Amino acid sequence: MFTSVLMIEKALTSADVEFVTTLHGDEPITFHVLLQPRGDQADRLLRAIDDVALGELDEAAREGETPEGQDATGPGEQALQVSLVALRAAGCEATGRLIEDHPLDALKSLVDDVDADEVIVLTDPHYVEEFFHRDWASRARHKVGVPVLKLFSHSLADEA
Repeated sequence: MFTSVLMIEKALTSADVEFVTTLHGDEPITFHVLLQPRGDQADRLLRAIDDVALGELDEAAREGETPEGQDATGPGEQALQVSLVALRAAGCEATGRLIEDHPLDALKSLVDDVDADEVIVLTDPHYVEEFFHRDWASRARHKVGVPVLKLFSHSLADEA
């Protein structure tokens, strides 16, 4: 059984689930999912810059509407549950939890606790953080002691 720790910031799409569940062929996979709601993960300015870089000007203008702090907990829990159900429906074992503070500390602890084989970081592009190697994947590579794979999540628009 292959053990993956999956860090996400929003609900997995069906394309995301298909991608992560087929990475290792037919080998059975157990996923331990950590979700940090997007509102807690980066400040509004960085998110707005990322939106502009992607040409999503409407999204940049709406960054102030993104739930933060306690307001992000409900939507985050719902996104986590949707993701776990989808992973299980694809035939994988899956557990998960929300993380609120210090995501890399939570990641390191979970990797050690479950003796993970790898970490998959599945997020939207964060160009400013990536440029300075301050994104989750770049920082995790120096902390967790297992391979870290960085993937970009599929948008809901890709599902239509």
